[in-house]
Amino acid sequence: MIEPMGTMSPPVHLPSPYDLNADPAPGCGVCAALDKQRQEARERGKLADAAVAGVEIANHPHKGRRPTS
Repeated sequence: MIEPMGTMSPPVHLPSPYDLNADPAPGCGVCAALDKQRQEARERGKLADAAVAGVEIANHPHKGRRPTS
């Protein structure tokens, strides 16, 4: 017979599949604009908007860089 544990296991923490802090590609105007939007959103406390901008930076296509999705 299996003895009951008495307590639950600790929660599982999964990493985010998105890089919300992706670095903008050097010389890319789109990435620079998104980075500016991300920083302004963080300063206003709009963390969801900052996360969206971070995902867009990570997924913006450049040679040698694959999208994260």
